[in-house]
Amino acid sequence: MTDKLTPGRDAVRRKGWLGAHRWLILRRLSQAVFLGIFLLGPWAGIWWVKGDLAGSMTFDVLPLTDPLILLQGMVAGHWPELTALTGALIVLAVYALVGGRVYCSWVCPVNPVTDAAHWLHARLGLPKGWQPKASTRLWLLGTVLAVSALTGTIAWELVNPVTMLQRGIVFGMTAGWALIGAVFLFDLLLARRGWCGRLCPVGAFYGLVGQKSVLRVSAANRAACDDCMDCFAVCPEMAVITPALRGTTAETPLILSPDCTNCGRCIDVCAQDVFRFTHRFDAHPAPGRADPTPSPARQRRAA
Repeated sequence: MTDKLTPGRDAVRRKGWLGAHRWLILRRLSQAVFLGIFLLGPWAGIWWVKGDLAGSMTFDVLPLTDPLILLQGMVAGHWPELTALTGALIVLAVYALVGGRVYCSWVCPVNPVTDAAHWLHARLGLPKGWQPKASTRLWLLGTVLAVSALTGTIAWELVNPVTMLQRGIVFGMTAGWALIGAVFLFDLLLARRGWCGRLCPVGAFYGLVGQKSVLRVSAANRAACDDCMDCFAVCPEMAVITPALRGTTAETPLILSPDCTNCGRCIDVCAQDVFRFTHRFDAHPAPGRADPTPSPARQRRAA
């Protein structure tokens, strides 16, 4: 097995398996908890939370509404009730603070599906495949809103893999599972990390929400980087790392791109402890790199 297939191997040696998978484990627990609280009602009759990720009521007190669902309803000509509007504002405030695409890595139940596809893609040594432009998901987001406006419906919910997955778990095997399988095969065979990184309009929306979020990852110890490229190998949005990791002394070590999902995998796999979670005001310059450009061989390895 080559190093390319085992990013984080040195981190495991230095920090132990748990230390090198800490944030990954916490993310899986978070995803399981968010999904589980919605399943308590239909599966066990414990209705602490009623609804799903599109809209819910917790303990009959706290409303939460997916703001993209609300926006689609509004452009479709349906003015929301005060409860739904309040729920959407709460969700917007949370994701604007912690980072919009935290939803993608810590909440969305489709994330383990696409992560599994990426893992198998790497294990099989498959080619990178077709890569749509990063702006494609923004165009799809605009298309979703346009279709909602033209049809008077919440268009995305008709094909939303998140909704389909939740319904499939609650009500059993349905056509929605075929859509989840299609997402898995798309990432496995056609476009590496293509769904979340290039197509999903929900990720595009939350990226816009979290542009000025407080929670950030920082390459605060970037002078210790040994160019192992493991962080690039595991990052679902590897382009966000370069400005922070390979910047000059005067440039911020913060990863400021709204495309960052704050998944923490770069922190996990780095044996040199280059990365850490911090806040956007912790922008003190870190020591720069003597050679900010990786070798061609290492660039190929990251790709």
